[in-house]
Amino acid sequence: MLNTPARREFWLLATMALLVLGAGLGLRDPWPSDEPRFALVAKQMVLSGDWLFPHRGTELYSDKPPMLMWAQAALYSVFGNWRVAFLLPSLLAALGTLACVYDLGRRLWTRRVGLYAAWALLFAVHFTFQAKKAQIDPLVVFFITLANYGLLRHLLCGPAWRWWWLGWFAAGLGVITKGVGVLALLMVLPAAVASLLGWPRVRLHVRDWRFWLAPLAFVLAVALWLVPMVLAATSSGSVEYRAYMNDILFRQTAKRYAQSWDHHQPWWYFLATMPSMWLPAILVVPWAIPAWWRRLRRRDPRYLMLLGWWLLIVLFFSIPHGKRDVYILPALPMFCLALAPLLPGLLRRRDVQWLLGAFNVLLVLALLGAGIAMLVGQPGFESRLILQRGIDTSVTAALGWIGVALGAWGMASLCFSGARRRHVAVLSTLAMVWVAYGLVGYPLFNDSSSARGLMQQAGQRIGADAQLGLVGWKEQNLLMADRPATTFGFKRRWYSQLQDGVAWQAQAPQQRWLLVQEAAVLDCIDRNRAERVGVANRRGWWLVPANAVVGPCRPSARELARITLEQGREAPEE
Repeated sequence: MLNTPARREFWLLATMALLVLGAGLGLRDPWPSDEPRFALVAKQMVLSGDWLFPHRGTELYSDKPPMLMWAQAALYSVFGNWRVAFLLPSLLAALGTLACVYDLGRRLWTRRVGLYAAWALLFAVHFTFQAKKAQIDPLVVFFITLANYGLLRHLLCGPAWRWWWLGWFAAGLGVITKGVGVLALLMVLPAAVASLLGWPRVRLHVRDWRFWLAPLAFVLAVALWLVPMVLAATSSGSVEYRAYMNDILFRQTAKRYAQSWDHHQPWWYFLATMPSMWLPAILVVPWAIPAWWRRLRRRDPRYLMLLGWWLLIVLFFSIPHGKRDVYILPALPMFCLALAPLLPGLLRRRDVQWLLGAFNVLLVLALLGAGIAMLVGQPGFESRLILQRGIDTSVTAALGWIGVALGAWGMASLCFSGARRRHVAVLSTLAMVWVAYGLVGYPLFNDSSSARGLMQQAGQRIGADAQLGLVGWKEQNLLMADRPATTFGFKRRWYSQLQDGVAWQAQAPQQRWLLVQEAAVLDCIDRNRAERVGVANRRGWWLVPANAVVGPCRPSARELARITLEQGREAPEE
């Protein structure tokens, strides 16, 4: 399999992708803010057998369609290990995205262009960072990229009707993963413009009856989840199920786009996000823009479709007030594909190599600076990690040495790469950073970031036979609990949870304990009788026995204002 240069280059890419994206798989638990939420929903699917209506604790979870949670639950059923199952969908999706980009580059241009596109995408900070997280975004990026793949195979290399239908079907799967999957179909707009202007190579074939079967493929994919859910919700007579259906179909889609209630940003937010998150590929854009313009003047539809779709995605998400960097992540694969044909020429330029070398130097200085600061006890680093993250000084020392080692690796890579191959030094440095992050960073941060350490301490303190109730809890607390825990709602006001928790505890005061977030503790709790068990995810937590409750837990006006403010600061739903 490695007997030709082409195959060796491909397998080098595949091996590096597995190493960079897969390093650390199985070495950590879900980390906030989103990962514990999805993993908890998936775990409750497996335990309850109810895969159609997701639950978070005792409440229905209607913020996102259940595709990711289905994948995590299904993979757990296969592997029997949550540490593997919760991250594996993101890994497989990222590898699938890279495969689509590579093969598109190979078919639209050459095999080498496909390799350049995949390398650029693999080491784009935004892509790699999200691919190593168990969020919905890597999965929706894959489905959108797969849809783009199918559409472009038909529009530029066709007619290829099966790929055309697959493109629409994949867009439908993107919708039931995260509603924005439908944006893949915007690829038809620049294709229609190119066809109307008579540009070569691109054809829509609208007069063929097979063209009009594609929307049916889209509807079929959406119906795989939508039809069973709607039928079950409407026929059950349950008010909760109907509320779930209305929330996920209307409030979390069209209303969220038209009337964004969180993450407010200015219209130019993505113009600032892409230069920082799409490094290092974005660095060569100043040289790429005139090259793209020359190819558009030559009426090359490949660039019109890729760049046009990218701009449409940025425009679409720039309109509402609510914006997050992950919203435009699906545009990154097509951006790398449009950039790839130019990279062989651009990387031969001295000024491009100088810029890449400067980027590598800045990265090395940042790593060395952070490492040395932690080793010498610079307060800005240590206090933040110790007080906010709940880790001890031995971990900060280990992180310091890791930073120094990575900085030294980056400097060595720069020295050995040579003046004409600074891009190799950049890839070498980034590869080692991501591998170290997975293999070393995951274990160091896991106890505090996942709340595993906190929940183990709480379980040891109350004993194996005690019962535990959670107040002001986060998903990682219920997920990492060493026993079935009782909850009193999730979105309810903390003081209402505390009141119900105290009443529950009073039914068996010798056996029942409450784990209460520090911000939810009221004056009715005597802190001298309670026990502060630690910090996790920047939050303090108290174990409250029954004898620590010294009065009715009705908040005063001052406490009510404080709790309302604190609960409002909690990270909003994604």
